[in-house]
Amino acid sequence: MISTSQTAPHEATKAAGPAQASPGKQSRGIPNLKDHIPRLEPRRRKAEAANPMPVPETPAAPPRPDPATVSFTTPTRRILSPKDHQLFLSSPTYALILSFIFGLSESVLDKPISAVKDADLSPTVRSILSILDEADSLCRDTLPDDQGGSRFGNKTFRVFLDKVKQRSPSWHTTLLNISNPAAAAELSTYLNQSFGNRARIDYGSGHELNFFMWLLCLHQLSLLHRSDFPALALRVFARYLALMRRVQGTYYLEPAGSHGVWGLDDYQFLPFLLGASQLVHHAFLTPRAVHQDLALEESGPDYLYLGQVAFVNSTKTVRGLRWHSPMLDDISSARSWAKIEGGMRRMFVTEVLGKLPVMQHFLFGALIPAAEGMSEARERDVKEEGEGGEEEEEEGGEVKVFDDKDGVRHVHQQVGWGDCCGIKVPSSIGAAEELKKRGAVEQLRRIPFD
Repeated sequence: MISTSQTAPHEATKAAGPAQASPGKQSRGIPNLKDHIPRLEPRRRKAEAANPMPVPETPAAPPRPDPATVSFTTPTRRILSPKDHQLFLSSPTYALILSFIFGLSESVLDKPISAVKDADLSPTVRSILSILDEADSLCRDTLPDDQGGSRFGNKTFRVFLDKVKQRSPSWHTTLLNISNPAAAAELSTYLNQSFGNRARIDYGSGHELNFFMWLLCLHQLSLLHRSDFPALALRVFARYLALMRRVQGTYYLEPAGSHGVWGLDDYQFLPFLLGASQLVHHAFLTPRAVHQDLALEESGPDYLYLGQVAFVNSTKTVRGLRWHSPMLDDISSARSWAKIEGGMRRMFVTEVLGKLPVMQHFLFGALIPAAEGMSEARERDVKEEGEGGEEEEEEGGEVKVFDDKDGVRHVHQQVGWGDCCGIKVPSSIGAAEELKKRGAVEQLRRIPFD
């Protein structure tokens, strides 16, 4: 008799034979699945295409002029040809503008608007805020005409601009203590142009740039200093934005271009540059926050970028950045606010200062001087008609500069028309305001076509 203890190991070996076969050997008919199932690997985000253009740095600020030696003059256009534009791009004035704008952006790094207290405001900053408050009162006192539901610009806007122009000299002499009438006149030109175009009843980022050139002139006169930069960006500019939103909504200002030169916004650009700098190292607000209504509501009042997105949303008749602001939607996928801030710097250099159709409207005076060799201004260029507008030029498009039969200067591409020809674009703000009048403010469509 064979004991169980002697047979158990043998039987167990026979039963378990195939399972204990050496590695790599499989019994017939049983596939080795590990050779056929793909190996699971974590999904990795595709690397973003590298931008060949480096992020523009902030140039050193040129020395400020001695006001006693400045021969003040009325600012006029001097960029009348591609050659003039190239002279400007290599001039000290170009570096002056970059230094000022980028310096403002750096001054608000990681700072919310609430970080600038009233006690931090200098007398000049307080005077600037008073000027903007008075301009706001002029707007509220100048009611628009009834235009039967039209979304185009209201002609009463011209009455508002006339009032601003009339009050501007006294603002500079009384509130800013500029005793030289010629200096007050030079600064008034930039301020007057910052509210929009009188002839076309439109407003755009070129007018916004005029506002910053007004501040730059005050800095050139040593009325503003580097210590004022955070207050200029977060208190003064925020007040200017609020004022212009009232003006746009009151008079249905048309955009001075098709969705803005940068494709970001119909009217503004610099809230996105300065606002991105505010958010560079924010603890929890990411670029995707522009899609979150709660984040826009709670943080919009403290951050220019989010506040501008919230305003853009409020003026559209369709819901979602994807439909009405595709570039803002694309930018929201960026990895960080630092990347967005760098991209906004590139845009300012290439799409603002680097575009002839935009810079043809730029004004040069004594404090923001033209480069040597640039064309001399004509008498017609001193007039307000057409000042501050802007056009969009396609990449690689050839620019043609010419005077028409009436002596009006045009800057055109080979295809399309320039905004200098007075092509009217309906106001999206006008459409939103008309919806409110009919009680349909909440009836926003989720897609642009029914």
